[in-house]
Amino acid sequence: MSDIEIAQRAEMKPIFEIGKSLGISEEYLENYGRYKAKVSLKYLEKLPARPDSKLILVTAISPTPAGEGKTTTTVGLGDALRHIGKNAMLALREPSLGPVFGMKGGAAGGGYAQVVPMEDINLHFTGDFNAIALANNLLAALIDNHIHHGNLLDIDVRRISWKRVVDMNDRALREIVQSLGGVANGFPRSDGFDIVVASEIMAIFCLATSIDDLKERISNIVIGYSRSKAPIYARDLNAQGAMTVILKDAFQPNLVQTLENTPAFIHGGPFANIAHGCNSVIATKSALKLADYVVTEAGFGADLGAEKFIDIKCRKSGLAPSACVLVATIRAIKYHGGADLKTITAENLEALEAGMVNLERHVKNIRDVYQLPVVVSINKFTSDTDAEIALLTSKVEAMGVKIVLADHWARGGAGAEDLAHAVVELCEEPKKMSFVYPDNATLWEKVNAVATKIYGASEVSADAKIRNKLKELQESGYGEFPICIAKTQYSFSTDAALRGAPSNHVLNIREVRLSAGAQFIVIVCGEIMTMPGLPKVPSSERIDYIDGKVVGLF
Repeated sequence: MSDIEIAQRAEMKPIFEIGKSLGISEEYLENYGRYKAKVSLKYLEKLPARPDSKLILVTAISPTPAGEGKTTTTVGLGDALRHIGKNAMLALREPSLGPVFGMKGGAAGGGYAQVVPMEDINLHFTGDFNAIALANNLLAALIDNHIHHGNLLDIDVRRISWKRVVDMNDRALREIVQSLGGVANGFPRSDGFDIVVASEIMAIFCLATSIDDLKERISNIVIGYSRSKAPIYARDLNAQGAMTVILKDAFQPNLVQTLENTPAFIHGGPFANIAHGCNSVIATKSALKLADYVVTEAGFGADLGAEKFIDIKCRKSGLAPSACVLVATIRAIKYHGGADLKTITAENLEALEAGMVNLERHVKNIRDVYQLPVVVSINKFTSDTDAEIALLTSKVEAMGVKIVLADHWARGGAGAEDLAHAVVELCEEPKKMSFVYPDNATLWEKVNAVATKIYGASEVSADAKIRNKLKELQESGYGEFPICIAKTQYSFSTDAALRGAPSNHVLNIREVRLSAGAQFIVIVCGEIMTMPGLPKVPSSERIDYIDGKVVGLF
């Protein structure tokens, strides 16, 4: 059966029962139908902390077309922890409609390790992304309205940095000219759209710790500059109140369940290649008050999602993982070793050995740079041969790291019980999580640290305009912000075609963006786009509604 067929046959419990299993009474649940609900912030805020709760971070090797199964492993591990008697729940991101209709299809796990209701989660869910887009676009409308009605703030239309957003891959919107059609439509200017998940509002939404913090961060957004080059803030347009009103309901975490009825918060959804790639702080911290073990994930490979999870989310929130799970598949490792995608299921020990460099670098980054205990989890496929498994096991064990084979895709939580036991053991090991760079490093030093320590680059390059922008931000008081590097997810380098673990490459900075409300600096590298495009054959062509059922979603 396909993932969606499995999900449609799920025996879900009413969401109030899932809430009850966490100690949440119905009065604190705002139901969105029978199987999903938002949980009251007032209730979550008054819950006492559980100092002994364990946060488990699931990350992966550099993604490939062969697939790794990070979300599937996250869900399977959550189910498996409950199989072995642990009080566990999940804290995940919401899927963007861009990938759903673009390249990936659904994004709620797979096989018998899924969160449900799968269709709802993938398609609009509780409307959070719509609220984020509306708040973002309200600010954009207020900017143009202010200019139209006299421009008392003297906003320089050439220096407006705030873009509109839409939750869809649409390359035609990357660069546009707006306000055409005469005086009544405002002043024409160059503009563009980002995808919702790349927006600063999404980042603020996921990093804010309370409604008051959300409003304060929104007020600090820099939307552009005046003709005298002074920054213009969202608060100068008195936008923060109305934007907070739009977001107040969305800011409450969404409660759903897995196929095995494990509770799951799914809330917020920034991409890890162009944003910080983690679910909301409010959902993660709330989960840690409700369960003894919380399994979360960070987007794409450990060079992107996990680095930003630690250097941005943990730095700002005080969170720290007790253990990390590094997800891989034998066929993905072979792809990194040069195997052709068409023959990826055939035994190929040479490619497997060659591709191990990618997994090895991720292990070293997690263990030696982030200084976190790590276990390697291999998603098992029927095409994996005994010889390949033996070779991979010996190579990983030689690194001094435990490796576990898991088949939760086929067996649900029962297929990840060995992984659950390994994670519980790791959580008891002493840890001393380390950031890649200190707060007081300069912005240039921070980029260099990530490039050289994590990506294996030999240097960072940038033209004079970029260097001057970084210097200007440094001198304007933003030097202590962490950095959020936007680059391809497919390689340690900025060249998506470079598989394995390329070294001595150059990280070139193409653009620098200030996210003053989110409190980080976006460093755009290579050819990465903050508004993706659709592939030649988008996933949308397989999706349909037939006989009252959604088909082809995944």
